[in-house]
Amino acid sequence: MIWWISGGLLILAYLLGSLPTGFLIAKVVQGIDIRDHGSGNTGATNVFRVVGKQAGITVLAIDLIKGLTAVLLARLVLAHVDDGGLGLSTWVQTLAGLLAIVGHSRSVWLNFTGGKSAATGLGVILALAWPVGLGTAAVFGLVFGLSRTVSLGSISAATAAPVLMFLTAQPLPFMLLVLLGGIYVIVRHRSNISRLLAGTEPKLGNP
Repeated sequence: MIWWISGGLLILAYLLGSLPTGFLIAKVVQGIDIRDHGSGNTGATNVFRVVGKQAGITVLAIDLIKGLTAVLLARLVLAHVDDGGLGLSTWVQTLAGLLAIVGHSRSVWLNFTGGKSAATGLGVILALAWPVGLGTAAVFGLVFGLSRTVSLGSISAATAAPVLMFLTAQPLPFMLLVLLGGIYVIVRHRSNISRLLAGTEPKLGNP
């Protein structure tokens, strides 16, 4: 039974992550396909630029909650299931977080396209280890505040998160997830990195 429950939780985690928040909000608010505007990304930053501040903040909050919910739901359900001493809960929480991150950027509802998983990844980290999540958010806030560049803040946060996991001695599965997730988020930002190096990456509020 534990394996069926764990499998169901992992499928649900992916489906939560794959909810196309930015796509849906842009459709509702302006009747547009956000993929045809701005950077073509469905994440909060592009929605902020194209649709507006309120819409962008809403997408950011929901995307964060998706990652948070995927992990917390796995933890809550498995807390009431006997796994025979296998210690599966930590690993299932870890995989649920990973699938939520992948689901956000590879949504089954958008032909396996999507956002860059930064906000959903932060939600996952907050659920796994909230002090690390807060530290990661602080790194993003500091870098973004100084540079006004969302992508640079996201890349910096993705780099800092594994270090914070290690420094706070989190469980090995959590450290591995955040390391892999951080690499994944950075890879998803490779076009932004090219623009940052070329000095052409737009700051928030600029076209």
